[in-house]
Amino acid sequence: MINHILVPLDGSALAECVLPHVMAIAPVTNARVTLSHVMEYEHIRSGTPGVDPVDWHLRKHKSEKYLEQIADHLQKSGLSVEHTILEGNPAECIIEFARNNNVDLIALSTHGLSGLSGWNVSSVVHKILMRSYKSTLLVRAYHSTAADSSGVHYKRLFIGLDCSPRAEYILPVAMNLAQFYNSQLLLGTVIQKPQTVHRFPLSEENGELINQIVEKNRQAASHYFDQLHRQFSQKGLELRTNIAIGDNAIAILHDMVEEANADLVMLVAHGHSGERRWPYGSVTTSFIAYGNTPLLIMQDLSSDEIQQTHAELAVREGWGH
Repeated sequence: MINHILVPLDGSALAECVLPHVMAIAPVTNARVTLSHVMEYEHIRSGTPGVDPVDWHLRKHKSEKYLEQIADHLQKSGLSVEHTILEGNPAECIIEFARNNNVDLIALSTHGLSGLSGWNVSSVVHKILMRSYKSTLLVRAYHSTAADSSGVHYKRLFIGLDCSPRAEYILPVAMNLAQFYNSQLLLGTVIQKPQTVHRFPLSEENGELINQIVEKNRQAASHYFDQLHRQFSQKGLELRTNIAIGDNAIAILHDMVEEANADLVMLVAHGHSGERRWPYGSVTTSFIAYGNTPLLIMQDLSSDEIQQTHAELAVREGWGH
C-alpha cells in the first residue's frame, strides 16, 4: 500500500512535472507527502575551496522557502504535506531518507536542473532507481509541463501482466486509481514463442509442437483474464484485455502501450521469475530505459531480498562493514 510518498525537487520546472501525478495519486491512497531538496556540497564535486557559511545559509533559506511554497500549493488541494532539506550527494541522500522514513513510493521526474538530454533518465534518477529498492513513479519530463492546480486525471491505465501471482501485486493500486477516476483498465500480456536453436528451418513436427505450446499458453492466459474480468466487473470497472503472440514480448508490450494511448503504465518490478539479483526484471528495465509514458512501478521485493552487486559489496568492505 502507498502511505508515504517522497517527492525530490531541485527547484527546476522539469522536476516539478511530477507534482500533478502526486496530486492525482496521494488522495486515492490517503498518502502523506514529503517534499525534499538536497543541497549538494559543490566544493567536493568541483574541487573548489570549502563552503562559505553565509552563502550556505542563504541558499538553505531560499530552498526552504521554495519547498514551503510547493507545500502550500499541495495542501490547498487537501494533501498532507511535509518538507525537508537534505545535505550531501543527491542520490545517496534520497535513498537513505527513503529507507529510514518508511517511504512507500518515490515520485521522480526523469530530468531536473541539469536539463533534458538524449538519455531517457538522468544520472541521479538512474542511481535512485537502481539502489532505492522502493516503488517508484517515473514521469517523463520531455512530455510534461510544470504542475497546475488541477493535477492529472487518468483516463486509461495500462497494466502489464504475465499471469503470475507476483505480477498481481500491482492490481490493488490499479483498481483504486480506476475506481477513483473512472478509468479504463487495459490489461496486456504477450505469449512469447519458445526459442529454438536451429541453423535450418524447423521440421513440421517441431513447428507443430511449438504451435501447441503457444496455444496452450494462450488458452491459459485467456482463462486468467476471464477470471480478472469477472472480478473487476463486480466493482463496476471497465476492463479491456489484449493477448498477443510473438517472438519479442518486450517490444510487443511497448507497442501495446503506444496503441492504447495510455496515461499511465503500471508494472511490478519482477514477473514470474522473481529474479533477486536485480531490482527489476527485463520488462520493467526496458520501460524505464525506453518507455515514453509515465510509469508506476510497484517493487515486490524488499531491500533485504535483492542481492547486492559486487560493486556494493566491494564498497562496504572498503568501509570496514
